[in-house]
Amino acid sequence: MTEPTVTDLPVEDGTLRVLRFGSGPRIAIAAHGISASGMSFRAVAGQLPAEWSLFALDLRGRGGSSGTPGPYGIDRHAADLCLAAEELGNGGPVALTGHSMGAYIALRAAARRPELFDRLLLVDGGLPLPVPEDADLDGLLDLTLGPAMERLRRMYADDEAYVDFFRMHPALGADWSADIEAYVRYDLTGPQGARCSKAREDAVRQDGRDLLGSTGRCGADLGRLAVPALLVHSPLGLLGQEPPMLPAAVVEHWVERVPQLTAELVERSNHYTILLGTHAKTVAERLAGSWDVA
Repeated sequence: MTEPTVTDLPVEDGTLRVLRFGSGPRIAIAAHGISASGMSFRAVAGQLPAEWSLFALDLRGRGGSSGTPGPYGIDRHAADLCLAAEELGNGGPVALTGHSMGAYIALRAAARRPELFDRLLLVDGGLPLPVPEDADLDGLLDLTLGPAMERLRRMYADDEAYVDFFRMHPALGADWSADIEAYVRYDLTGPQGARCSKAREDAVRQDGRDLLGSTGRCGADLGRLAVPALLVHSPLGLLGQEPPMLPAAVVEHWVERVPQLTAELVERSNHYTILLGTHAKTVAERLAGSWDVA
């Protein structure tokens, strides 16, 4: 796997780190999950045909963009995606994809600026989540994200200790690969004896609260979607077991109501391995495949 070319994209108040995988003329823009980085698309990029280039952003507060300030939130990230499409798109509409929280960001970008995109691939995200109106959103984040939130609060003696933490993750250990390890090592920063994740906890929490509280806005984004969209989703969730991130009833509900949306269940995948593991080949094939984009 060829390592990405790293560039910085000027945005309001700073720059965004962009990882470019491939050198072909067909462009895809990618948005990662809530505590991840653009390197989470390494496995997908490695399966794309030679005519493709995938530009994976490090969102504000993560990866090489960890120092780019907020405010954060779905709207701000979506605006950054649209700017990336304008600046990196070779003058025409581009493919757009996002995983987990990145799927919600990609959906908002496509709903607001459909002229920039010719297809939208949602990876285990992008549909409204059933959240009670009076829910403790920070408590819900800690409950649902589990190990992801824990790692943001910890320091690690060295790189291997951080890698070992990920190896013990119930959704990743059995599917460990060079792509997962590259993703994990890319996330590290800090001096020896105090290594830590590049993802900022304040950014993750602000984005998480915004996401969990935006059920209505997400439904509105789906309602005005004018770009052909495919959702690929997993039967297993964030801990590698049931329930899934997107229940079957939720998927069926929105596919029935949004003419532009179709869905495909990726059997035996979980919320992370659909992107980081062997199932990344399926994601790449769907992203680069023939779509009805008339």
